[in-house]
Amino acid sequence: MIVGIERLLSDRMDAVRGQRVGLVCNQASVMPDTLAHSADVFFADPEMQLTTLFGPQHGIRGDVQDNMIETDHSVDPRTGLPVYSLYSETREPTEEMVRDIDTFVVDLQDVGCRIYTFVYTMANCMRAAKRSGKRVVVCDRPNPIGGVAIEGNITEDAFKSFVGQFELPTRHGMTIGELAWMFNEHFGIGCELEVIAMEGWERTMWGDQTGLPWILPSPNIPTVDTCVAFPATVHIEGTELSEGRGTTKPFELNGAPFIDPYEWVDALDAFGFDGVRFRHVFFRPTFQKWAEQTCGGVQIHVTDREAFTPVAVGIAMVKTAYDLYRDKFEWKRDAYEYEFDKNPFDVVCGSDSIRRQIESGTPLADIRAAWAAGESEFAAARQPYLLY
Repeated sequence: MIVGIERLLSDRMDAVRGQRVGLVCNQASVMPDTLAHSADVFFADPEMQLTTLFGPQHGIRGDVQDNMIETDHSVDPRTGLPVYSLYSETREPTEEMVRDIDTFVVDLQDVGCRIYTFVYTMANCMRAAKRSGKRVVVCDRPNPIGGVAIEGNITEDAFKSFVGQFELPTRHGMTIGELAWMFNEHFGIGCELEVIAMEGWERTMWGDQTGLPWILPSPNIPTVDTCVAFPATVHIEGTELSEGRGTTKPFELNGAPFIDPYEWVDALDAFGFDGVRFRHVFFRPTFQKWAEQTCGGVQIHVTDREAFTPVAVGIAMVKTAYDLYRDKFEWKRDAYEYEFDKNPFDVVCGSDSIRRQIESGTPLADIRAAWAAGESEFAAARQPYLLY
């Protein structure tokens, strides 16, 4: 298959010819065949006027480990071009940053879950383009967890944040290029936008069925299997449980020192989820939550990706941990994505209703049932923007 950045360079140079280009990229922005970085290829191309680089969360090289660690502006050592961090004192390009560009080219790998900042960095570039009279060209890449399934609650206005700027479900089933169209038209950004579509991608494909190399888009998404688990266990980020950061299996290992892994596995098995098995584990994170402490917990083993319902599983994990260990369980103490006045779990969920339902003992089936209308409405709303 051919991704958007390859199509841009092979037969769509008309989209950028004669334009001063600002490239929004990170370490995963590579040519699938050579693994050459988009910035290096652009800089070496005599037809391309690359003037500026923009980096998302975790830095343009993906070397910044954790959330809420901002990166500095810098100069790229290979090209000598300015690198502006869009996870710094500003999340949206300023007038000074866009002074030397005519067109943003966005080449970022998303993970298919609302709770991931790269698509909002793209949206902020689109807003800056609208404000400054610039263009945006989005080079599409696959959704690694497929383009069919939709699952989860819809973000509410009062809980919008940098992990949820728009009314999306937790798992949206769209590519970054499709989201760009939806952000621009359905949600009204209204910039001058062009999306360079892929060739050969099908909505039923998983990331490791595309034939493309997987380059981790952020430090704790090392594999496609991590992407599959992410819409489940990203909810653990809103608690004081470890989501496996500081281990070799982030978002697959989850737990805390006070958890009896056998007890937690039994509680999760009682739901009878399809497509997943829970294995009792002990692990010791090297950093972040519970660093250097032995945690009891579970490892998610997805046995059937098509049957797996990650959002429901993630909420079940939080709910059972809350029910079993209420005297020690805590919602995350520190702020999440700079939302200092909101419960971090509510920021992750884009709503306070799920936390309130967990605290009041609402059955999981009723929690899930509350998502159904929003899922159906979103499925209809996204339809005009699907490219594949």
